[in-house]
Amino acid sequence: MDDALDWVARLKAGEPTRMDIDALQRWRDQSPAHEEAFKKAARLLRNVGVAAQELAQEQSVGSGVLPLRRSSSRHLTRRAFFGGAAAAAAAGYLIVRPPFALWPSLQELSADYRTAKGEQRKVDIATDVSLELNTQTSVTLRPSSSGTEIELISGEASVFAKLPSSKSLVMLAADGRVTATQANFNTRCLDAVVAVTCLDGAVEVAHGDKMVRLQKNQQISYSVEGLAAAIPVDSAQVTAWQAGQLIFRDRPLASVVEEVNRYRPGKIIITNADLKRRIVNGTFQLDKLENFVAQVEQLFGARITALPGGVVLLG
Repeated sequence: MDDALDWVARLKAGEPTRMDIDALQRWRDQSPAHEEAFKKAARLLRNVGVAAQELAQEQSVGSGVLPLRRSSSRHLTRRAFFGGAAAAAAAGYLIVRPPFALWPSLQELSADYRTAKGEQRKVDIATDVSLELNTQTSVTLRPSSSGTEIELISGEASVFAKLPSSKSLVMLAADGRVTATQANFNTRCLDAVVAVTCLDGAVEVAHGDKMVRLQKNQQISYSVEGLAAAIPVDSAQVTAWQAGQLIFRDRPLASVVEEVNRYRPGKIIITNADLKRRIVNGTFQLDKLENFVAQVEQLFGARITALPGGVVLLG
């Protein structure tokens, strides 16, 4: 546990590299005890942050917060880390934001269930609740006496619930919640923008002081700007990833590349504004995305520049 706390402190204090993340993964892989210790340490960090935010609100800190001063040393002791957590939270200090999202954040690394880039996974949470996790998805379980409660930290998950009427499933995502008893639904949470699609049954989506009940083939989204209106959708297109496909209809290339980046190793970056706006219609196989860059080159005459680390520039 001491080592786990040191790892959490190092990741929060510094600017971790790919080498740091790989070293952490080797440490976690040593035994189930190592893995559990790291998750406990990361949960402690999250709890300290939540408590600090509530304390800051109670004390009416407001917007006049002082910026954090970075230590001259890369190493941060556990005492300094936890002692300064309140100030960090009050200042809105982010935990770890990897460049280009090339590796998971600390919060994602500490999830109870997590999929890597390009990985999909089925998880049975209980006898009557199961999840199918899409690529780069992190889920944490929360204690609940009235049913099952889970948090979608980031990514996309398809949920199947068949609970008795006396219980319910609650999925937290960003600042909202999805509640269901007997339903199948898909939730996507990326950059604090959430989209919930009811695939079967009915689900309730709440955000702020608003709540909307979704029926089959309806979708609703929310963000810091609020809860949007429910719209009809093609559920087969929403869940195409479960069949190993990505389906795009009248989508700008910038949006398509953003989605492909969630599955493909490295990062594709479009450097040409006109190219970003080109419209794409098509179906792509997840197991053949290594051909995507060449397809864009052929379709739109894009110039390709390959950089280290799997980064590709499209111009």
